[in-house]
Amino acid sequence: MSHFNDFNNAQVAKLPNHLKQFIVAQNYEKYTPIDQAVWRYVMRQNYSYLKNVAYYPYIKGLQRAGLSIEYIPDLQTMNDNLGKIGWGAVTVDGFIPPAAFMEYQAYRVLVIAADIRQINHIEYTPAPDIIHESAGHAPIIADTDYNNYLSYFGSIGAKAMFSAKDFELYEAIRKLSILKEAADADEFQLAKAEKELRYISENMGEPSEMALLGRLHWWTVEYGLIGTLENPKIYGAGLLSSIGESASCMQSDVKKLWYNIDTINYQYDITKPQPQLFVTETFQNLIDVLEQFADTMAFRRGGAESIMKAIACKNVATGVYSSGLQVSGIFTDMGISSTDEVTFIKTTGASALAFNHKQLPGHGKEYHADGFSSPVGKLKNSDKFLEDFSDEELTALDITVGHTATLLFESGITVIGEVKSIVKEDAKLILIAFANCTVTESNGNVLFKPEWGTYDMAVGAKIISVFNGAADKDAYEEITLISIEKTHQVSYDDKTLKLHALYKTVRGIRESGENLSQLAEVFDELKRNHRQDWLCALEVLEIIYHKKIYHQLEKEIQVYLEIKAGKELDHTKLINDGLHVIKNPVSQLIIEE
Repeated sequence: MSHFNDFNNAQVAKLPNHLKQFIVAQNYEKYTPIDQAVWRYVMRQNYSYLKNVAYYPYIKGLQRAGLSIEYIPDLQTMNDNLGKIGWGAVTVDGFIPPAAFMEYQAYRVLVIAADIRQINHIEYTPAPDIIHESAGHAPIIADTDYNNYLSYFGSIGAKAMFSAKDFELYEAIRKLSILKEAADADEFQLAKAEKELRYISENMGEPSEMALLGRLHWWTVEYGLIGTLENPKIYGAGLLSSIGESASCMQSDVKKLWYNIDTINYQYDITKPQPQLFVTETFQNLIDVLEQFADTMAFRRGGAESIMKAIACKNVATGVYSSGLQVSGIFTDMGISSTDEVTFIKTTGASALAFNHKQLPGHGKEYHADGFSSPVGKLKNSDKFLEDFSDEELTALDITVGHTATLLFESGITVIGEVKSIVKEDAKLILIAFANCTVTESNGNVLFKPEWGTYDMAVGAKIISVFNGAADKDAYEEITLISIEKTHQVSYDDKTLKLHALYKTVRGIRESGENLSQLAEVFDELKRNHRQDWLCALEVLEIIYHKKIYHQLEKEIQVYLEIKAGKELDHTKLINDGLHVIKNPVSQLIIEE
């Protein structure tokens, strides 16, 4: 792919193509001086508060992931650092489908939204942004127990079955979050998108595996606490990156409960602060709970209930025969015996056969363009599974190339035809191709006629596993259904560009310690032409306060900001928090942990 760069990072280089397709260039130069100031403000606030409540030493964690408080992280620097702990990072365009997100985690790659929240959403944004993804996930990624949990969660999550409703919900959340972050958002469109999301989320029906796993992910990876109920520490990325919520979550009115398998009964709302949070004593406990849940999932259980989940999802899934043969496609039908055993399976539309996640030569979706169906089960009067028959046993039944064979299954399905080819893998028979073949059920119903061409019969006594997506995704998917809602690109008017220039000037003065006399002009310009802005004035005040100069100007800005905080309720907390950090400086890069 033309824009793909593996950042000299081993984990990123290993990504399969169906994941690489979501990667976009970071375009570092698109971050404005205001964006950089937003990053710095949030990170200073985070550090000021989190140095006492974060589970992993915060600054050390940032540095190990290649992040600093001063600048929005550059992806290459992050990859150079993450590579040392066996992880990597890529930038993507906003939300990506949940299954793909999980798979990235399994490959030990952090997915980072390249955008940064607007200044008016500085405390919290429901849209994924670079602050949440990098300042949230990265500071703790260096903890081995935690990053093992994260990648293990990804490998389980990538197999989870989802319902047709899950994809609708994902689209609705993505659409709303894009609208909310758009500078020119139309109130009517916003209200409509919120209403749509509410309607879908209130009518989800029975939660799918993906929905239940989503809850475990939310209460651990996003909003998890570790330690004791009385004095827990924060490790969840949603808390580590939300200045508003990381402070309020420690209040006593947010209930603290022990994290266990019952946590899957707690739904969450991404638009509101959480009413309760869950505390784990150790990261190992997170893995134990995940194992407990995984034991209930279709990929471990197989059988009729799992094929039913595949039919209900209306999306591509894979059924695995006991022989190891993997059938991928949209499942539409199955047969069940009186003892609830699967007797046949059917997919509709593009289908493919694979073994060990590698497509079988000649059995891609072009060949099986109209679907695939096959019996499941043992032959009548045979204790042995057909997949385990030796060559002698096959010859005894005329199952040899060029001979006509008759196979009668316990279910009553009969297959009669001339054997064209036999496919074995790992000493197991997985597929027999027949010419001039007729397949009938015990009631005489015809399932396949000779004039339809070659009949490829899957071999296997049981369906032992069912999971989401295709077995060989790179062969099956040219491109996944990538969401049509692209995130908005912004263009700036003259006034905004002038404000950008003021922020740039202030940063230059702060970093060089020179041209301090310009600060008065900057403040004057802010008062005259940019009265809606509060952050640049804070940055001017910070320099003057720490340099202990221009006392008169210092007082003037202090009063200006205090009046602003009193009048502009949306900015009250932000300004006051900013003043607090200036007066109680965080000894920036001293690693006291």
